[in-house]
Amino acid sequence: MAAGLKTSTVELLKRFNRAFPQFYEQFVSSEIQLQNLRLAYQLYKTKKAVIEIKPEGNRSALHFAYRNQSFLLSDIFGVLTAYGLTIHSLSLYGQIYPPMLVFVKLVVSRGGKALSEKTADNTCRAIREALAGRYEVEEMLSVEFNLNAGLEKVETEFYVDPVFHLPALLIEADNQPGLFYKVMYAIWQEDLLVVNANLLVWRGRTRLILYLLGPNESLIPEYLGHKIAEGMRERLLGGLY
Repeated sequence: MAAGLKTSTVELLKRFNRAFPQFYEQFVSSEIQLQNLRLAYQLYKTKKAVIEIKPEGNRSALHFAYRNQSFLLSDIFGVLTAYGLTIHSLSLYGQIYPPMLVFVKLVVSRGGKALSEKTADNTCRAIREALAGRYEVEEMLSVEFNLNAGLEKVETEFYVDPVFHLPALLIEADNQPGLFYKVMYAIWQEDLLVVNANLLVWRGRTRLILYLLGPNESLIPEYLGHKIAEGMRERLLGGLY
């Protein structure tokens, strides 16, 4: 726990953290815990999704907070793909108990540089419009991408993580435009809820480890998890539709 905090803040943070998986307090820094608490308070005050993009060195950081739903990541990554943004890193922390909030940080760039103020504003507005159903992500993407084209050399694996005690889905594929959107769209089609994520891009391959809850925010039995992994692989190899 961060030093120098008021006792009331420490108690509030402890209560807030109870809604996350067991590993959250152990593996997530105090700084990120406090940042997520602030975002939750902002969400509570405004009753609207928190969507912010700020410069971070020669890149930009997108911060997002809202009640977790299976379509969220499909919409967010769809907008980022439509705007031609490169995704460098992903941090995602989702609660597994009510109020089921999710906190996402994405480091992005455009043309190797941080986003201009106008591009950042337009991206935030487009994400908000997509969440409200007023921005047709698929329609926008279909102009530049063949959404029927599958990903290349997809591998998937389901397992129950022995440290986090959560169902996990590993997805690995060759890098290609629209990859993140296609993966998140497939997650939405399976009605899965992502509560933690790890991303590694290396030697032309993208590896995602997604920690999940199943439909109705339930734990996924191992036999069903293996079926989901195989179904995801077939869906990603075969395209979205």
